[in-house]
Amino acid sequence: MSMGSDMYRQQILDHYKNPRNYGSLEDPDFSHGGHNPSCGDQLEFDVALADDGETVEQVAFEGDGCAISQAAASLLSQQLPGMTLDEIEQLDRDDVFELLGVDISPMRVKCAVLAEKVVQDGTAIYRGERDDEETNLED
Repeated sequence: MSMGSDMYRQQILDHYKNPRNYGSLEDPDFSHGGHNPSCGDQLEFDVALADDGETVEQVAFEGDGCAISQAAASLLSQQLPGMTLDEIEQLDRDDVFELLGVDISPMRVKCAVLAEKVVQDGTAIYRGERDDEETNLED
């Protein structure tokens, strides 16, 4: 095992045990939740936008689940401030894998991408592009 992957495992454990931006926002522009039934992961993101209505100013999340899902949420919550809603909608799973820095087995992909999906769906709902229903990574 290379030293690199070990360091990243440490990072995942660190974010799992000490999640950044954990909690909720007083007055978010939008909130959205979702879950991954296959692993029992649940996440809820609050997003506050800057005055331009396009740029993320502040993010908070709450959730429960495996280390990968919670670490991905914590890492993502650090990336989002400063991003625009357009940029959020362009995120893909590779961006999340890169943040996590470990190879994600097919079984754990849903754990890793739950946070990204919740934020993207929340963005789409906020923009009126989809119905307001909880994100469910069932399929």
